[in-house]
Amino acid sequence: MEYRSFLIKYAEIGTKGKNRYVFEDVLCTRIKEHVASLGEFSIRREYGRIFLNAESDYDYEDLMKELKKVFGIVGICPIVVEENIEFEAIRDKAVTYMKECYGEEPKTFKVYARRANKSFPMQSMEINSEVGHFILEACPNMKVDVHKPDILLNIELREKVYIYSHTIKGAGGLPVGTNGKAMLLLSGGIDSPVAGYMISKRGVELDAVYFHAPPYTSERAKQKVIDLAKRVSAYSGSIRLHIVNFTDIQLAIYEKCPHEELTIIMRRYMMRIAQSLAGKNGCQALVTGESIGQVASQTMHSLVCTDEVCTMPVFRPCIGMDKQEIVDISEEISTYETSILPYEDCCTIFVAKHPVTKPVLDVIKRSETGLDGVIDGLVEEAMDSVQVVNVRADSAE
Repeated sequence: MEYRSFLIKYAEIGTKGKNRYVFEDVLCTRIKEHVASLGEFSIRREYGRIFLNAESDYDYEDLMKELKKVFGIVGICPIVVEENIEFEAIRDKAVTYMKECYGEEPKTFKVYARRANKSFPMQSMEINSEVGHFILEACPNMKVDVHKPDILLNIELREKVYIYSHTIKGAGGLPVGTNGKAMLLLSGGIDSPVAGYMISKRGVELDAVYFHAPPYTSERAKQKVIDLAKRVSAYSGSIRLHIVNFTDIQLAIYEKCPHEELTIIMRRYMMRIAQSLAGKNGCQALVTGESIGQVASQTMHSLVCTDEVCTMPVFRPCIGMDKQEIVDISEEISTYETSILPYEDCCTIFVAKHPVTKPVLDVIKRSETGLDGVIDGLVEEAMDSVQVVNVRADSAE
């Protein structure tokens, strides 16, 4: 069957009370952005429902692929529309729908009518019974099962009648742009792209920062991060990726600080720089991909030392996950294969052989005094030379 209309279902947005229209408006905008390149579509709202209509030819699979990336959508229902709100027309449309969708295949079904249009003379239970009766007569392969049917035939009576039986699972969450903006610390690993995806799922718009260390990290390593940002932007929308030249800062830390503390001190300077960039770009928080205990820099003691330099909130969506859970999400959002490409980032190049796992904050601060008179100028130079790449799923500029 060729579908021209789709019912878009949301869940959490429905709990927003008087602010619900704001979330609906943003969701409609995000839908339009995702489908714009696929054809001509119109979108409208009607009593807690969003309807998407194809006004030109389009590819069904491509449309589903894009709609499943829109945060805020929990279900996509291909529908057939009946303009005539008379029972005979509804009955005939429902029978035709069942025949075209399911043919002669033996199936059980249940009719579920919702009568939003209260002027319709029949009650929902009457509609269920009568439509079910005609389907049984017209389709000998069908049987009724009100408890666990193979097919749940939905009939929504509004200004028009909408009939559907398929619900394609959406991404869930909240529309991007309804919950502020954050700066993602994006490396070439598995975890940080997943963190970006998950925080976007809560409606947060993303910028990102990547710490590059030429010649110790290659241009391929930088391109790998740009490619990861593209993958994430398929869900989050456009990302401004800030590329920071971190080489001189790392070398200074390497020369003047205890080697077992290198990772912690480098992370502290990354957080300082990320927070500065976040403030300049209208972000309210930082986002990282850390998971407690995964590596030495992600123990509870290490995270306390890292966060001490921040005044902004630091969100860690992966904090309670084990590695396989993170990998599973990375595979689902198509970042995994890019993340495992063998191009090292700046953290792995300068990692100590025996990093401290329980750093003491006062000790770390004392070690950082060895950078006095050097580090502030290097940080200023790094900030002045930041390269900004505007990343979208279909391009990077």
